[in-house]
Amino acid sequence: MAPVSSAEFRLACGRFATGVAIASVLDRAGVPRGLTVSSFTSVSLEPPLVLICLGHAVTNLEDFRDARHFGLSILRQEDRDISTRFAQKGHDRFEGVSWLRGETGVPLLASALAFIECAAHQRFSAGDHDILVGEVVRTCVADGAPLVYYAGRYARLAPE
Repeated sequence: MAPVSSAEFRLACGRFATGVAIASVLDRAGVPRGLTVSSFTSVSLEPPLVLICLGHAVTNLEDFRDARHFGLSILRQEDRDISTRFAQKGHDRFEGVSWLRGETGVPLLASALAFIECAAHQRFSAGDHDILVGEVVRTCVADGAPLVYYAGRYARLAPE
């Protein structure tokens, strides 16, 4: 059997609809750093654990590897511009974006549908990504519709 190409694999994975979140940390100098993630999932309820996957080419990977805490801001349907901003390189992603410090000190986006603050729990390297597991230490949830990503573009949930 021929190996699956990265393009084929990406196309297949793109058929799985996901929410969109901003993963964030403070770097060693206390500067907020963040990036858009769609590879985020709950792992365990007892203890509460989540994971995020970050590519080895990610600009701020070392900041995430070094951090004792990280945050997740789950984006609202209206937050496409924020998602795009945090996916791009070469600028201060937090500039002009309203954010607050969580109880652990991590930056969280003020407009988020939900916040999850995590203590770093485990880190694994798998292929071309790091898998960061965090123990959830705080959550905050608001009402609204989530930003959804499907087949390489943003989508909306349709009511039943």
